[in-house]
Amino acid sequence: MGTALVIDDSSTERSIISDYCQRLGVQVTTAASGEEALEKLAQTTPDVIVLDIVLPGRSGFEICRELKDRENTKNIPVILCSTKGTDMDKFWGKRQGADAYITKPIDQEEFNQTIKQFLKL
Repeated sequence: MGTALVIDDSSTERSIISDYCQRLGVQVTTAASGEEALEKLAQTTPDVIVLDIVLPGRSGFEICRELKDRENTKNIPVILCSTKGTDMDKFWGKRQGADAYITKPIDQEEFNQTIKQFLKL
């Protein structure tokens, strides 16, 4: 088991990702923006974060960079999840501190393997 924070401005994507996590026995908290996620992270520490890049306000790249700079969140694995799927997007995601990068539409098997890797399920 484990816990995940899913950050995506699309309610459909949040629902799909949450469902994938729950099928693996992972408890899920969701946020629709980076700011909402940062508020939730002040109260709870998930085992993994699934983060969209295109968000209202600050981008997922910015949020990832901030999470990796903070003492209380720097060791939480961040999985960037986006429709932006070029090699440069993936490279830039890794440069911001992301531990993994998955493109949308999400391949459930790839997602499951990535979650299992970080939660050691």
